[in-house]
Amino acid sequence: MAEDPYRALGVSKDSSDAEIKRAYRKLARQYHPDRNPNDTAAEERFKSIQTAYESIGSSEARREWDQQRRMEEMFRGGRSSSGSSRGFDFGDLFSQFVGGRSNADFGFGSESRQSRHSPFTDSNQRETTARGADIEAGLDVTLEQAISGTEVNFSHRRMKRCQKCEGTSFGTTRSCKECNGTGVQTKGTSINVKVPPGAIHGQQLRLRGMGHEHPQGVPGDLLITLRLDAQEGRRWEDGRLIQEAPVPISTLILGGSVRITTPLGKRIQIEVPERTKIGDRRRVNGHGHQGGDLDIEFVLHENDKLTEKQIKILEQLREAGL
Repeated sequence: MAEDPYRALGVSKDSSDAEIKRAYRKLARQYHPDRNPNDTAAEERFKSIQTAYESIGSSEARREWDQQRRMEEMFRGGRSSSGSSRGFDFGDLFSQFVGGRSNADFGFGSESRQSRHSPFTDSNQRETTARGADIEAGLDVTLEQAISGTEVNFSHRRMKRCQKCEGTSFGTTRSCKECNGTGVQTKGTSINVKVPPGAIHGQQLRLRGMGHEHPQGVPGDLLITLRLDAQEGRRWEDGRLIQEAPVPISTLILGGSVRITTPLGKRIQIEVPERTKIGDRRRVNGHGHQGGDLDIEFVLHENDKLTEKQIKILEQLREAGL
């Protein structure tokens, strides 16, 4: 099984596209063959990083990869205890979901008009309406845009009713050269998405009727999950904003303080207790997104170049057993 690209890049599935790109660049520099000559392990790690970024490095590639994973989860859920699938072919299902040409009836469900109003409606009396599948997608916005609200142009691909046969070839022996008898075609759609003021990371917007269309029913919805780009040195973790604070090794050991710039642009001083370990955290109240909490994570400050004085001091520390 191929490695999960999110895991390979050390990011979460709700990370913004910009965060994924930053993580890739950092890891690519760290494991680049020019920086690690004759290191087979580093070379293999670099290749896995490249492969992961090819899978989710662009919005389009990421959307396709996420859709494929959802399809596989649905497929596993549709297997019986004996391991056989329940009346559908996975290849056809995935082909239809991502816009292939297939006769499989995928992406289409049904909902009961009466059952939405009464839990006691007899199943024989229910009036069902065929419905297209919902589409799940992510949308990146900045922290500033989330606070003030914004309008973003969003493009996605979805199945739309065939313009030639108007969906009448679906479920029949009638052929249609445009849709190959599926009653739908994959088309690009561009819409303006309004992000409300005060939006939060992970908030979901439902755009009704903008999902996959059914050839003979009503369209599904478009479910957009907002991903707030926390910017360089920050990330989201279970809805909490984490900010890295680079600290010199001497301060980690002896204690001291560092200054950081918060998401609100304010400069504050953070106390570093002695013998602090890399990865330790401190919580700062009121300095996160929209006045929420901000978790400070201590990381090692890396020097690209050392002075002769610093090198001599390090050699002395090594001789002293540190």
